[in-house]
Amino acid sequence: MAPAPQKIAETADRGGNRRSPASVNLKDNPAPISAKAVAALKDRIGGVVLTAADQGYNTARQVWNAMIDRRPAAIVRCADAEDVRIAVDFARDADALLAVRGGGHNIAGSAVCDGGVVIDLSAMKAVRVDPAALTVRVEPGVTLGELDRETQAFGLATPSGVNSTTGIAGLTLGGGFGWISRKFGLTIDNLISADVITADGRQIKASAKENADLFWALRGGGGNFGIVTSFAFRLHALGPQVMAGLIVYLLAQAPALIRRYREIAAAAPDELACWFVVRTAPPLPFLPKEVHGTGIVVFAACYAGPMDAAERAMRPLRAMGTPIADVVGPQPFCAWQSVLDPLLTPGARNYWKSHSFAGIEDGLIDVLADYAGRFPSAETELAFVQLGGAINRVAGDATAYPHRDVAFLINVHTRWRDPAEDAACIGWTRSLFEACTPFASGGTYVNFIPEDDTDGVKRAYLANGRRLAEIKAKFDPRNFVPRQPEHQAHSLKRRK
Repeated sequence: MAPAPQKIAETADRGGNRRSPASVNLKDNPAPISAKAVAALKDRIGGVVLTAADQGYNTARQVWNAMIDRRPAAIVRCADAEDVRIAVDFARDADALLAVRGGGHNIAGSAVCDGGVVIDLSAMKAVRVDPAALTVRVEPGVTLGELDRETQAFGLATPSGVNSTTGIAGLTLGGGFGWISRKFGLTIDNLISADVITADGRQIKASAKENADLFWALRGGGGNFGIVTSFAFRLHALGPQVMAGLIVYLLAQAPALIRRYREIAAAAPDELACWFVVRTAPPLPFLPKEVHGTGIVVFAACYAGPMDAAERAMRPLRAMGTPIADVVGPQPFCAWQSVLDPLLTPGARNYWKSHSFAGIEDGLIDVLADYAGRFPSAETELAFVQLGGAINRVAGDATAYPHRDVAFLINVHTRWRDPAEDAACIGWTRSLFEACTPFASGGTYVNFIPEDDTDGVKRAYLANGRRLAEIKAKFDPRNFVPRQPEHQAHSLKRRK
């Protein structure tokens, strides 16, 4: 799993005294982990333990966001749940910093830490589909593409994200939304149970009937409560073909098109999800060459239902104006799930900020148009996500994810290659985020919080933060999972 770095509870020291997470998440690295201890760990682990002296270490410590460059003392690539339990005990006994890795996509780089132990789950890849029961059991190293491939073999799917290389674990623990969430809910709304290794090394199950408070927290509370070694999800009939595709316009048309889009989105059936992306045109084969490198607005739509109904539902979107490209049509669901992969490859520097919105006000459209005219890099994009539908028919306190009253979310995804451009790119992103704030609902998505956003955790959990803090204190009173330095952790102290 790639847990978010947020720390959400006060903790207790070894004497039982209450204190803040900052006093546990040490500012300085703890004592080095001895080579003798690591050698003993290697003898107990069925998987692989890597240190800086081992071949493959540098590759294993790399994550999706190239801004993150950390050097753990040991990377424990677990083969099974027992390896995870042994690694947790080892890190706790060594009083070490702890990070947990699934897909390694977390924008803040929470999958790796300096000087501590990384529990790497990426080799735990089992997927077991039960088509009769409409369920699937998934280990935490599985990516979204791997999950889709197995479930689509039976014409089944569970809602997840939009980049096939994302890990299922980190996505799930933050909430999880994608093209079919308006029809079938968030990923967490389809979670049946989870097997968890707790901070004290116990193996327990969390479900509506067992450890129900932990199950509530896992559904949107991030990776703060233990290490999930297996997820069980509900499946739905879908595919193997869906109606989906892109409709592309020149950037100059964006304000008028977004105003029309908000009317169409308000009347859209649950089966239809349409996001829009504003960016510089990449050299895609279906775009005219003269458009490459210029500003565009792209409407990405998917219909989770029958093809004849999809044709009718898509008509208003396809009639908004005269596009420079319209590539909407029937295609395999797995192909659509990976359509954005070429734009989201690892190795680039990335910085994100996100807002939630109840609607799209004219003032917000003006802000987006203004900033889209001065992108700081060719790979930067504004991704505007349509939520609502089944997502919003769940109560805000039914799961840890509280944002059940918002209709849209923006991810300001700034992406570049040269470290010399860090200040300009990050500054532009923060400026746009502030300009959007007057039109926002006050919430944010926990999986989109960058490392330096010290208020992000409050916006992510809102009124659910207090209950999350209480559950954290119950299952991890020393704030151990994941235990990271103060500069890598945000704090939300429990209210008195």
